[in-house]
Amino acid sequence: MPFKKSLLALALSAGLLSACSLDSQQSGAQTAAAKSVAAKSQESQLTESEKANQLFDAIFMEGVKRNPLFQTYIGLKTDYGKWHDLSEENAYKELAFAKENLARIRTLDTGKLDAQTLLNYQLFEQQLKDNISDFKWRHHDYPVNQMHGMHSRLPAVLINMHTIDNVQQARDYISRLHGTEKLLTQLIEQLRIREQKGIIAPKFVFAHVIRDSKNLLTGAPFDNTAPGTLLVDFTGKVNKLDISEQEKSALIADAKQALLTSYRAGYQALIDYLGKLEGKADTRDGAWKFPDGEAFYNRALKNTTTTDLTAAEIHQIGLDEVKRIHHEMSLIMKKVGFKGSLQEFFDFMRHDPQFYYSNDDAGRDRYLKEATEIIDNMKDELDKLFITVPKADLVVKKVEAFREKSAGKAFYQQPAPDGSRPGYYYANLYDMAAMPVYQMEALAFHEGIPGHHMQNALKLEQENTPMFRKFGNYTAYGEGWGLYSELLPKEIGFYQDPYSDFGRLAMELWRACRLVVDTGIHAKKWTRAQGIDYYASNTPNAMSDVIKMVERHVVMPSQATAYKIGMLKILELREKARQALGSKFDIREFHDVILSRGELPLNVLETMIDNYISEQQAKA
Repeated sequence: MPFKKSLLALALSAGLLSACSLDSQQSGAQTAAAKSVAAKSQESQLTESEKANQLFDAIFMEGVKRNPLFQTYIGLKTDYGKWHDLSEENAYKELAFAKENLARIRTLDTGKLDAQTLLNYQLFEQQLKDNISDFKWRHHDYPVNQMHGMHSRLPAVLINMHTIDNVQQARDYISRLHGTEKLLTQLIEQLRIREQKGIIAPKFVFAHVIRDSKNLLTGAPFDNTAPGTLLVDFTGKVNKLDISEQEKSALIADAKQALLTSYRAGYQALIDYLGKLEGKADTRDGAWKFPDGEAFYNRALKNTTTTDLTAAEIHQIGLDEVKRIHHEMSLIMKKVGFKGSLQEFFDFMRHDPQFYYSNDDAGRDRYLKEATEIIDNMKDELDKLFITVPKADLVVKKVEAFREKSAGKAFYQQPAPDGSRPGYYYANLYDMAAMPVYQMEALAFHEGIPGHHMQNALKLEQENTPMFRKFGNYTAYGEGWGLYSELLPKEIGFYQDPYSDFGRLAMELWRACRLVVDTGIHAKKWTRAQGIDYYASNTPNAMSDVIKMVERHVVMPSQATAYKIGMLKILELREKARQALGSKFDIREFHDVILSRGELPLNVLETMIDNYISEQQAKA
């Protein structure tokens, strides 16, 4: 709760939210003039660092005010009945804001900023410069694909983020259902712009997104079967309100009407358009097919890894890591007494029933229960590795039915800053053959604790940190930490079962293969089939896993290179600190430096560790 109040107070003081028009209750020029004088007097007493951080937060809140969806994401209930603006006109407005905000922060005297605020300034300036320079690439993506897009995000937001604590919030939910048609009309227009530029997703994408969209038009009130996903969600939330049954029935009737009109019209229009666009799609899979595709992919790699590594260098790192991990797996194979080749061992791990729970509710419940136990056990050991631990809770949750067929095998959703929503580790249990028990530990550590939950919750809970830092994202840092967090528990005694340790290596191998296949598809013009063959030949993962991953590479160029590049940098920095400090090296302090500064580009993270080493050597 305290964070929510401070966030709102900031917005109020900046005059950014409609709810804060307090001056309307006080009239007269004298009041306005007095306030202006007081504000100027207060401002003159601020240090340059205080001015800078106030400006960073003001700019952030201005952006929040323009985006109702992001308001919901961070736990604000303002503009709760609205969606954000996907129009091309709004994109140009946001570009203008970025240029204006860059000019605003450059009025600061950087020579008067303390070290932390100077870092904030440098990161904010670079972020704005990147937003401006990367504007030309804004259409180089697939806004509807099997991994994400408004077609799946819309119901996910309503179900997982739009809470209903009173009648007004129920009406806001209904308003968002009515707003679906406009939102999806804008989405279709964005797809048309890309169509004109020749940026059309490969054919395989369409079956996924059309199926997922059709799934959202099944069940009551669209047909006479059991209630559909959103009606179940809305009804369940409204029935918990302390209002009369008559009021509940009226709200549910209004929701049904919204679903049958605007909501259905929006999704049907999207389905119809995607059906036509599918006829123009081809089977070319790489970003090289885009206009200036090579330049775009090189830029994407730089953004994702926050390094200057080339596609060829990343490809080779992947090949080298695959070779190393195969050797470590061979040692485990011998340890468990398996007779045969590594490929035969992979086949054994893929199919032996001892490694999989039943593909039914009992098997899924067992998986969720044991994954929760793994995280709970890790919580008890955190003091060995960390000085600071998050306050926010973590909940293990099954991916919802409406998106489980196309969603990845696991992912994380961060908590609300005000504590109203915990962090979620989502496990995709649609196909239990793709969720081997021997990977359960590593997956829970990566998505939960000490992985993404610690990293994200601690970032949100930091005090005296500008909000753009709390909600900032550097993929190589975040996913590098997640992958590092799979290894870290082994160093304090987890993975006692050799098969579970094999699972840890299998997941690291998976990320090493990503370096090879992502660069293979987007720089070396590999086909989807070549990518599938590489994974199938070099990993023990299920074929359903393999296909999903290659299809993910196709629609998210460069993203999957972040994991291994980030992990290798963290391990490199840890070894650097260990060698420099010797017996004075403290793993808990090292982790505190990594996590206490928020997300950072890898080159900046290295500077932070270098500073830490120098400080510790000076103390010695």
